Amino acid sequence: MTGEYSPAVVADLNSMATAAAPLWGLSPKTTATLMSLSENATFRLDDPDSGRRLSLRLHRQGYHRTEEIRSELMWINALRQKKIIDTPAPLPGRDGDILHVLPSPTGLAPRRAVAFDFVPGDMPTPDDHDLTRWFSTLGALTARLHDHTQSWPLPNGFVRKRWDVSAMIGEVSYWGPWQASLGLPAEGRRIFQRASDRIHTTMAAYGTASDRFGLIHADLRLSNLLVDGDALRVIDFDDSGLSWFLYDFAAAISFHEQHPDVRLWEDAWLDSYQQLRRLSPQDLAVLPALKMARRLLLTAWLASHSEIPLAQELGSDYTSGTVELAEAFLSA
Repeated sequence: MTGEYSPAVVADLNSMATAAAPLWGLSPKTTATLMSLSENATFRLDDPDSGRRLSLRLHRQGYHRTEEIRSELMWINALRQKKIIDTPAPLPGRDGDILHVLPSPTGLAPRRAVAFDFVPGDMPTPDDHDLTRWFSTLGALTARLHDHTQSWPLPNGFVRKRWDVSAMIGEVSYWGPWQASLGLPAEGRRIFQRASDRIHTTMAAYGTASDRFGLIHADLRLSNLLVDGDALRVIDFDDSGLSWFLYDFAAAISFHEQHPDVRLWEDAWLDSYQQLRRLSPQDLAVLPALKMARRLLLTAWLASHSEIPLAQELGSDYTSGTVELAEAFLSA
């Protein structure tokens, strides 16, 4: 593994997380366990003296600015205050600040860090026989989230990324260009270009009026959901930003777009969503374009994050699947 999360960097982050425990009132005996290595590195901190446990997110270099991270935490706190959804609380340190910069014990780059309550739950999986039920729950939850964002005045200084087509698959391409997709053949490149052109045209015609575009989670995929009994919790607002509301469904099926039950999940999500927020035929008509944009975005993301385990697991097979989905999108 090379790049952002080489073995040396991961070891450094582990030491950094352990050393930072006293910032949140944990004892020096606290241990750090890597839970997730994706856009960021997330550790579980366990203090054997107090029995306290929390999650510590160490931010990837060069992705978010300080004001963007603070804005994410403002939104989470607003959602918790209004009891819109069940999501872990950001935890201020002993100094009262919610965001810290941790030094590297080995002289590597420092990292921005945020701690959260550790909450119980298991990530739902595509093989879970209850997954259609959870997509129904997620549809209602997402509708409540969108209702909140349309009524919540953004605080002064609030800054989050704008996930429009340019940011996803165009000139900005925050997660890298789709042209660099792993194992992309020449014909696949031509198909991707045609799909990209259609997405641009479709979404430009749909527009960004406030009834369809606003602050969203933008990454409600299965790995950011926790099932605990009858409760569904949402975690990781790190990619939240301004985008089309229906993009939240496109993100929800991330990495499982070709699963045989995906249409059942979509129907369940839409049915529950529309019980709270009606969708027009124009809204529904752009959903295929948003799903295709998300898939192209993820295909590019795997290439630009090739050192993480998920990218190594999926590799060029995911690109091949994206070509198949793009062909189907263009022929519909």
